[in-house]
Amino acid sequence: MSAAFSSTPLQIITADERMRERRGIKGVLTGISGIGKTSQLWTLNPDTTLFINLEAGELAVQGWPGDEIRIRDWDRARDLACWIGGPNPAMRDDQTYSRADYARVCNAFGPPNILDKYDTIFVDSITVASRLCLQWAKGQPQAMSDRSGKADMRGAYGLLGQEMIGWLTHLQHTPDKNVWLVGLLDKRLDDFNRPYFSLQIEGSKTGLELPGIVDEIVTLADIRPAEGAPYRAFVCTTLNEFGFPAKDRSGRLTAIEPAHLGRLMDKIRGPLAGPPAARLDFELPTNADTTQPGA
Repeated sequence: MSAAFSSTPLQIITADERMRERRGIKGVLTGISGIGKTSQLWTLNPDTTLFINLEAGELAVQGWPGDEIRIRDWDRARDLACWIGGPNPAMRDDQTYSRADYARVCNAFGPPNILDKYDTIFVDSITVASRLCLQWAKGQPQAMSDRSGKADMRGAYGLLGQEMIGWLTHLQHTPDKNVWLVGLLDKRLDDFNRPYFSLQIEGSKTGLELPGIVDEIVTLADIRPAEGAPYRAFVCTTLNEFGFPAKDRSGRLTAIEPAHLGRLMDKIRGPLAGPPAARLDFELPTNADTTQPGA
Protein backbone atom coordinates (compact mmCIF):
# COMPACT_ATOMS: atom_id res chain seq x y z
CA MET A 1 0.00 0.00 0.00
CA SER A 2 1.39 3.39 -0.92
CA ALA A 3 1.83 6.11 1.67
CA ALA A 4 -0.84 8.75 2.10
CA PHE A 5 -0.35 11.90 0.05
CA SER A 6 1.01 14.79 2.10
CA SER A 7 -0.77 18.10 1.56
CA THR A 8 2.17 20.09 2.96
CA PRO A 9 3.07 22.68 0.30
CA LEU A 10 6.48 22.41 -1.34
CA GLN A 11 8.68 25.29 -0.26
CA ILE A 12 10.92 26.87 -2.86
CA ILE A 13 13.86 28.67 -1.27
CA THR A 14 14.66 31.74 -3.32
CA ALA A 15 18.20 32.67 -4.27
CA ASP A 16 18.17 35.67 -1.90
CA GLU A 17 16.97 33.53 0.99
CA ARG A 18 19.57 30.88 0.28
CA MET A 19 22.36 33.46 0.13
CA ARG A 20 21.30 34.90 3.49
CA GLU A 21 21.35 31.53 5.23
CA ARG A 22 24.21 30.84 7.62
CA ARG A 23 25.11 27.18 7.33
CA GLY A 24 27.36 25.40 9.75
CA ILE A 25 30.62 23.80 8.64
CA LYS A 26 30.76 20.02 8.96
CA GLY A 27 34.28 18.65 8.93
CA VAL A 28 36.71 15.95 9.96
CA LEU A 29 40.03 16.84 11.57
CA THR A 30 42.47 13.97 11.28
CA GLY A 31 46.13 13.31 11.97
CA ILE A 32 48.49 10.80 13.51
CA SER A 33 48.52 10.18 17.24
CA GLY A 34 50.07 13.02 19.25
CA ILE A 35 50.13 15.57 16.42
CA GLY A 36 47.88 17.99 18.35
CA LYS A 37 44.34 17.40 17.08
CA THR A 38 42.57 17.83 20.41
CA SER A 39 44.70 20.90 21.17
CA GLN A 40 42.90 22.69 18.31
CA LEU A 41 40.22 23.40 20.93
CA TRP A 42 42.49 26.23 22.10
CA THR A 43 41.91 28.00 18.76
CA LEU A 44 38.11 28.06 19.24
CA ASN A 45 35.98 30.46 21.24
CA PRO A 46 35.30 28.66 24.56
CA ASP A 47 32.07 30.62 25.11
CA THR A 48 30.47 29.20 21.95
CA THR A 49 32.13 25.76 21.68
CA LEU A 50 30.84 22.50 23.19
CA PHE A 51 33.47 19.78 23.66
CA ILE A 52 32.07 16.24 23.26
CA ASN A 53 34.68 14.07 24.96
CA LEU A 54 34.62 10.37 24.12
CA GLU A 55 38.35 9.72 24.50
CA ALA A 56 38.92 10.71 28.15
CA GLY A 57 42.10 12.32 26.84
CA GLU A 58 41.53 15.92 27.86
CA LEU A 59 44.98 16.35 29.41
CA ALA A 60 46.04 18.26 26.28
CA VAL A 61 43.27 20.80 26.89
CA GLN A 62 43.35 20.85 30.68
CA GLY A 63 42.44 24.38 31.65
CA TRP A 64 40.46 25.07 28.47
CA PRO A 65 37.60 27.24 29.82
CA GLY A 66 34.77 25.78 27.74
CA ASP A 67 31.83 23.41 28.37
CA GLU A 68 32.22 19.66 28.03
CA ILE A 69 30.02 16.56 27.81
CA ARG A 70 31.59 13.16 28.50
CA ILE A 71 30.26 10.13 26.63
CA ARG A 72 31.14 6.52 27.49
CA ASP A 73 28.45 4.44 25.68
CA TRP A 74 26.76 4.36 22.29
CA ASP A 75 23.22 4.92 23.56
CA ARG A 76 24.25 8.25 25.08
CA ALA A 77 26.22 9.21 21.93
CA ARG A 78 23.18 8.54 19.77
CA ASP A 79 20.85 10.46 22.08
CA LEU A 80 23.24 13.40 22.09
CA ALA A 81 23.28 13.48 18.27
CA CYS A 82 19.47 13.52 18.31
CA TRP A 83 19.44 16.37 20.83
CA ILE A 84 21.90 18.42 18.78
CA GLY A 85 20.47 17.70 15.33
CA GLY A 86 16.76 17.77 16.14
CA PRO A 87 14.12 15.35 14.84
CA ASN A 88 14.29 13.73 11.43
CA PRO A 89 10.79 13.90 9.89
CA ALA A 90 11.61 10.96 7.59
CA MET A 91 11.80 8.56 10.55
CA ARG A 92 8.87 6.61 11.99
CA ASP A 93 8.03 7.18 15.63
CA ASP A 94 9.59 3.85 16.59
CA GLN A 95 12.94 4.74 14.98
CA THR A 96 15.99 6.57 16.28
CA TYR A 97 16.08 10.34 15.55
CA SER A 98 12.30 10.46 15.00
CA ARG A 99 10.05 13.12 16.50
CA ALA A 100 9.07 10.74 19.30
CA ASP A 101 12.71 9.89 19.98
CA TYR A 102 13.60 13.59 19.99
CA ALA A 103 10.84 14.29 22.52
CA ARG A 104 12.19 11.52 24.75
CA VAL A 105 15.74 12.88 24.53
CA CYS A 106 14.63 16.45 25.28
CA ASN A 107 12.73 15.18 28.31
CA ALA A 108 15.94 13.53 29.55
CA PHE A 109 18.53 16.15 28.58
CA GLY A 110 16.51 19.34 28.82
CA PRO A 111 15.00 21.81 26.33
CA PRO A 112 16.98 22.21 23.08
CA ASN A 113 17.47 25.95 23.63
CA ILE A 114 20.22 25.00 26.08
CA LEU A 115 22.34 24.47 22.95
CA ASP A 116 21.61 27.89 21.47
CA LYS A 117 24.78 29.41 22.96
CA TYR A 118 27.02 27.00 21.02
CA ASP A 119 28.15 27.66 17.45
CA THR A 120 30.62 24.78 17.27
CA ILE A 121 30.44 21.14 18.40
CA PHE A 122 33.89 19.55 18.72
CA VAL A 123 33.68 15.73 18.89
CA ASP A 124 36.79 13.86 20.05
CA SER A 125 36.79 11.34 18.53
CA ILE A 126 35.01 9.49 15.74
CA THR A 127 37.53 6.67 16.21
CA VAL A 128 36.31 6.02 19.76
CA ALA A 129 32.68 6.53 18.69
CA SER A 130 33.04 3.66 16.22
CA ARG A 131 34.46 1.42 18.97
CA LEU A 132 31.56 2.23 21.28
CA CYS A 133 29.14 1.54 18.43
CA LEU A 134 30.75 -1.82 17.64
CA GLN A 135 30.60 -2.86 21.29
CA TRP A 136 26.89 -1.97 21.32
CA ALA A 137 26.27 -3.74 17.99
CA LYS A 138 27.77 -7.01 19.28
CA GLY A 139 25.01 -7.20 21.89
CA GLN A 140 22.11 -6.74 19.47
CA PRO A 141 19.94 -9.56 18.02
CA GLN A 142 21.29 -8.82 14.51
CA ALA A 143 24.73 -9.93 15.74
CA MET A 144 23.50 -13.43 16.60
CA SER A 145 23.14 -16.27 14.10
CA ASP A 146 19.56 -17.57 13.76
CA ARG A 147 20.83 -21.08 13.08
CA SER A 148 23.57 -21.58 15.64
CA GLY A 149 22.68 -18.94 18.20
CA LYS A 150 26.33 -17.87 18.24
CA ALA A 151 27.83 -14.46 17.59
CA ASP A 152 27.73 -13.38 13.95
CA MET A 153 30.37 -10.71 13.33
CA ARG A 154 29.05 -10.02 9.84
CA GLY A 155 25.75 -8.98 11.35
CA ALA A 156 27.54 -6.87 13.98
CA TYR A 157 29.62 -5.03 11.39
CA GLY A 158 26.58 -4.53 9.17
CA LEU A 159 24.73 -2.93 12.08
CA LEU A 160 27.84 -0.90 12.93
CA GLY A 161 27.90 0.61 9.44
CA GLN A 162 24.20 1.51 9.54
CA GLU A 163 24.44 3.08 12.98
CA MET A 164 27.59 5.11 12.28
CA ILE A 165 26.32 6.45 8.95
CA GLY A 166 22.99 7.38 10.56
CA TRP A 167 24.81 9.13 13.43
CA LEU A 168 27.12 11.08 11.14
CA THR A 169 24.35 12.02 8.71
CA HIS A 170 22.17 13.29 11.53
CA LEU A 171 24.97 15.51 12.85
CA GLN A 172 25.66 16.69 9.29
CA HIS A 173 22.06 17.90 8.97
CA THR A 174 22.39 20.20 11.98
CA PRO A 175 21.81 23.42 10.00
CA ASP A 176 23.16 26.23 12.14
CA LYS A 177 26.16 24.72 13.96
CA ASN A 178 29.69 23.80 13.04
CA VAL A 179 30.47 20.16 13.78
CA TRP A 180 34.08 18.98 13.80
CA LEU A 181 34.85 15.28 14.21
CA VAL A 182 38.37 14.35 15.28
CA GLY A 183 39.75 11.11 13.85
CA LEU A 184 43.00 9.18 14.21
CA LEU A 185 45.00 8.68 11.01
CA ASP A 186 46.71 5.39 10.18
CA LYS A 187 49.59 4.82 7.79
CA ARG A 188 49.25 1.47 6.02
CA LEU A 189 50.69 -0.45 3.08
CA ASP A 190 48.71 -1.68 0.08
CA ASP A 191 49.17 -4.98 -1.77
CA PHE A 192 52.11 -3.50 -3.65
CA ASN A 193 53.81 -2.33 -0.45
CA ARG A 194 52.99 1.31 -1.20
CA PRO A 195 52.13 3.54 1.80
CA TYR A 196 48.73 5.18 2.10
CA PHE A 197 46.76 6.93 4.85
CA SER A 198 43.27 6.16 6.13
CA LEU A 199 41.06 7.08 9.06
CA GLN A 200 41.09 4.65 11.97
CA ILE A 201 37.41 3.67 12.16
CA GLU A 202 35.90 0.27 12.99
CA GLY A 203 34.42 -1.35 9.88
CA SER A 204 34.93 -0.31 6.27
CA LYS A 205 31.53 1.23 5.46
CA THR A 206 31.95 4.34 7.61
CA GLY A 207 35.41 5.16 6.33
CA LEU A 208 34.30 4.77 2.71
CA GLU A 209 31.16 6.93 3.01
CA LEU A 210 32.41 9.59 5.42
CA PRO A 211 34.07 11.79 2.74
CA GLY A 212 30.72 12.13 0.98
CA ILE A 213 28.93 13.20 4.18
CA VAL A 214 31.10 16.04 5.51
CA ASP A 215 32.05 19.34 3.85
CA GLU A 216 35.69 19.46 4.91
CA ILE A 217 38.42 16.95 5.66
CA VAL A 218 41.68 18.44 6.92
CA THR A 219 44.78 16.55 7.98
CA LEU A 220 47.00 18.06 10.65
CA ALA A 221 50.45 17.02 9.48
CA ASP A 222 54.12 17.48 10.15
CA ILE A 223 55.40 19.08 6.94
CA ARG A 224 59.09 18.59 6.24
CA PRO A 225 60.23 20.75 3.32
CA ALA A 226 63.40 20.07 1.36
CA GLU A 227 64.84 23.25 2.84
CA GLY A 228 64.03 24.83 6.18
CA ALA A 229 62.67 23.57 9.47
CA PRO A 230 59.64 21.23 9.68
CA TYR A 231 56.32 22.73 10.72
CA ARG A 232 52.74 21.70 11.46
CA ALA A 233 50.02 22.66 9.03
CA PHE A 234 46.61 21.64 7.71
CA VAL A 235 46.52 19.76 4.41
CA CYS A 236 43.16 20.78 2.96
CA THR A 237 42.69 19.78 -0.69
CA THR A 238 42.15 16.38 -2.27
CA LEU A 239 45.01 16.82 -4.71
CA ASN A 240 48.03 17.12 -2.43
CA GLU A 241 51.58 15.87 -2.77
CA PHE A 242 51.56 14.05 0.59
CA GLY A 243 48.76 11.56 -0.06
CA PHE A 244 46.83 12.68 3.03
CA PRO A 245 43.02 12.47 3.09
CA ALA A 246 41.65 15.96 2.48
CA LYS A 247 38.64 17.68 0.94
CA ASP A 248 37.36 21.24 0.60
CA ARG A 249 33.83 21.98 -0.59
CA SER A 250 34.14 25.71 0.04
CA GLY A 251 36.71 26.38 -2.66
CA ARG A 252 38.39 28.90 -0.38
CA LEU A 253 41.27 26.85 1.00
CA THR A 254 44.71 26.28 -0.43
CA ALA A 255 46.52 22.95 -0.30
CA ILE A 256 48.31 23.93 2.93
CA GLU A 257 46.80 26.22 5.58
CA PRO A 258 48.06 27.37 9.01
CA ALA A 259 47.22 24.91 11.79
CA HIS A 260 44.59 27.12 13.43
CA LEU A 261 41.04 25.73 13.24
CA GLY A 262 39.38 29.00 14.26
CA ARG A 263 41.05 30.95 11.44
CA LEU A 264 40.36 28.12 9.01
CA MET A 265 36.61 28.43 9.65
CA ASP A 266 36.80 32.19 9.19
CA LYS A 267 38.45 31.65 5.82
CA ILE A 268 35.85 29.06 4.77
CA ARG A 269 33.11 31.63 5.48
CA GLY A 270 35.01 34.46 3.83
CA PRO A 271 34.45 35.81 0.31
CA LEU A 272 35.70 33.93 -2.72
CA ALA A 273 38.69 35.40 -4.48
CA GLY A 274 36.85 35.21 -7.82
CA PRO A 275 33.55 34.05 -9.32
CA PRO A 276 32.67 30.44 -8.47
CA ALA A 277 33.16 29.20 -12.05
CA ALA A 278 36.69 30.62 -12.07
CA ARG A 279 37.90 27.98 -9.63
CA LEU A 280 36.85 25.18 -12.00
CA ASP A 281 39.43 24.15 -14.58
CA PHE A 282 37.64 23.10 -17.77
CA GLU A 283 40.72 22.86 -19.97
CA LEU A 284 42.96 19.86 -20.60
CA PRO A 285 46.73 20.29 -20.33
CA THR A 286 48.46 20.91 -23.66
CA ASN A 287 50.24 17.56 -23.51
CA ALA A 288 47.05 15.56 -22.85
CA ASP A 289 46.35 12.63 -25.17
CA THR A 290 42.99 13.35 -26.84
CA THR A 291 43.22 10.52 -29.39
CA GLN A 292 40.09 8.38 -29.42
CA PRO A 293 40.60 4.66 -28.71
CA GLY A 294 40.84 2.64 -31.91
CA ALA A 295 41.49 5.69 -34.09
